[in-house]
Amino acid sequence: MSLKQGFPKVTVLICTLNEVENLPHVLPKIPDWVEEIVIVDGNSTDGTVELAKRLCPRARLVFQHGKGKGVALRCGLAQASGNVVITLDADGETDPVDIPRFLDALMGGYDFAKGSRLANGRPRQMPAYRWFGNKLLALTFNLLYGTRFTDICSGYNALWRSHFLGLPITYDNCEAEQQMLARAKMAGMKIVEVPHSTNGRIAGSSKVSGIKQGLIDWFVIITERFRD
Repeated sequence: MSLKQGFPKVTVLICTLNEVENLPHVLPKIPDWVEEIVIVDGNSTDGTVELAKRLCPRARLVFQHGKGKGVALRCGLAQASGNVVITLDADGETDPVDIPRFLDALMGGYDFAKGSRLANGRPRQMPAYRWFGNKLLALTFNLLYGTRFTDICSGYNALWRSHFLGLPITYDNCEAEQQMLARAKMAGMKIVEVPHSTNGRIAGSSKVSGIKQGLIDWFVIITERFRD
């Protein structure tokens, strides 16, 4: 895909925290036609920042104040200048090759293109307990919001920046993504699920506890539905 006249300016937003082993599988695969790359780092100590500069000199590096993915997303959004913001995970679970699918969805009239790792069943590398937890979260969301999503926890998302700004993120950690989706649905935005490939985290371990984070996500889904 090449950027055509009339296409929006695209910002790819990546939040990093000690991902030096994974960035070589992410940054070089971002298409050349992506006009802006914003990397928000949460004060990495393993050489992530130095490697990011070498792998992608054109990226803008920003250091977040405070901890958590929600903080990083707010920080990156404030720095982004694209009409479209596409979020990628730094651990390799979201493949930049799929970026055109998300942009095509927005160009097709949707306000929010949300990724799904689970649309085609359980990924081979996903443990059974995580699979069950993700399905339970999606089921809860679908029952409360009248949707039919297969995955509400993918970090692969694309929104028009103007819509993104209209969805204030108040949570500081990973549950910010569920809050964002809930608020988009409550605001009447046109949302489409975009299946994407996933090989799971390439190296290292997750920064959050799966079970604890799942309970927090579940709480956020419910409270956002009945928010005044």
